[in-house]
Amino acid sequence: MTFFGLTQDYRLSLFKQIHEIVFNGQGGYTWDIVYNMPIWLRRFTFETLREYYEKINKDKETLEDSVKGKDKNKPTRPDIAPKPTYTAKAPTKK
Repeated sequence: MTFFGLTQDYRLSLFKQIHEIVFNGQGGYTWDIVYNMPIWLRRFTFETLREYYEKINKDKETLEDSVKGKDKNKPTRPDIAPKPTYTAKAPTKK
């Protein structure tokens, strides 16, 4: 660790944050633009994108559960097919 410069942990978190903004920004941001953003604006953009995608994922899960007829508050049971009430025998060879 040096007196001047960024620590390894901070650099790693910075580059991950830049990557997430560029990747999830769907072409709206380039690496240079995000790297040169003021820190407060980069953090705001990152948090806004994170909240947006969390909401999208939550809505998607809710929709999938409603389509499948699942309720997260209900306990789930395995699907057990009822046993037939008849018996059948295969014909025997003569």
